[in-house]
Amino acid sequence: MAGTLKVAVQMDPMESIGIEGDSTFALMLEAQARGHALWHYEVRHMSLREGQPAPHSWRSERLFARARPVTVQRVKGAHFTFGPETVLDLGTMDAVLMRQDPPFDMAYITATHMLEHIHPRTLVVNDPAAVRNAPEKLLVTHFPELMPPTLVSWDIEAIRAFRAEHQDIIVKPLFGNGGAGVFRIKPDDENLSSLLEMHFARSREPLMFQRYEPAVRQGDKRIILVDGEPMGAINRVPAEGEARSNMHVGGRPEKIEMSARDREICAAIGPTLREQGLIFVGIDVIGDWLTEINVTSPTGLQEVARFDGTNLAGAIWDCIEAKIAARQRA
Repeated sequence: MAGTLKVAVQMDPMESIGIEGDSTFALMLEAQARGHALWHYEVRHMSLREGQPAPHSWRSERLFARARPVTVQRVKGAHFTFGPETVLDLGTMDAVLMRQDPPFDMAYITATHMLEHIHPRTLVVNDPAAVRNAPEKLLVTHFPELMPPTLVSWDIEAIRAFRAEHQDIIVKPLFGNGGAGVFRIKPDDENLSSLLEMHFARSREPLMFQRYEPAVRQGDKRIILVDGEPMGAINRVPAEGEARSNMHVGGRPEKIEMSARDREICAAIGPTLREQGLIFVGIDVIGDWLTEINVTSPTGLQEVARFDGTNLAGAIWDCIEAKIAARQRA
C-alpha cells in the first residue's frame, strides 16, 4: 500500500458522465473510498511550459492544468462536488488517470506527448507512449493468429478484393469509439463504393475491414485485463436489427464466464500489455476471435460488478498502489 495518494483525473466534463455505467466514475469512487485525494481536469485545461520561467501569473511548473479538487458520490444529479480551481502541477501527483474518451485524433496524441514529460515519475495510467502506439484497432494486428480475417487499407482494389473473398464484411473507422461509423456490408449490399467515397472525401485515414462473424448475434464479449491478467467479463448482445453490440448503441449486457479460448487469448496478449504499462485494458472477443484491444478509455467495470460482484476498480487500484509503492522504495 502506497498510503494516501494525490490523483489527477484527466477526463470529460463531470456533468456529462452516466454514473450507472461510467468506468472512470467507478475508479474515482474506489480511490476516494481508499482515502486518496482527487482532482479533475479536462485536456483543454492542460499546458506544457518550456524554457526559462518568466515572472507572470502562471507558476513555473513544466506540465500543469487548471484543475479542481473533486469529491464524488453515487447520487444521480448530485454525483460530484468541486472545490476551488487551482493551477495543478501534474508532476507533483502520484498518479494521473488518462480517461478522456476518444476519438483518437491529433489532440489525443498531443496529450500523450505532454504526459510523457511526467511519466513514470508520476504514474500515468495507461502509459501515454503505449497508448499512442496502441490505438484500439491497430494493436490487435500484432496478434494475427487470434484475429478474424482483417484488412487495413486505403486502396480501393485491395478493399474490393477483400470484399469479394469474404462477401459479408464489417467496415470500421480506425480511431472512433462506441461503435460510431461501424457498418456491416452484406453480400448483396450495393453501398460499399458510396461509403468509401464518402469516407475518403473527408478523411486521409485508412479503414479497417473484417470478415463478419455470425457469432456476434450471441454477443460480443468484453474482457477486462488488469496489468495483463484477465479479471472479469460481460457479454454485449446486439439489439434486434443492429450489427453493433456497443452499449452506446443499445447493446444489452449479460453475465458470462470466460471460455478456454478467452483465456488462451488473454495469455497470449497479457505479457505485451504488462510490458507496455497498459494497466487497464478491455478486449473484445466475438466467438473465437479477438477483434479489438481497447487501451484509451476502456469501459465495463460497473457492468461486471453488477453481474458477478467483482470489484475491478479495486483490482486496478491495487495494481496502481503497488506500482507507486515499488517506485517509492526504489
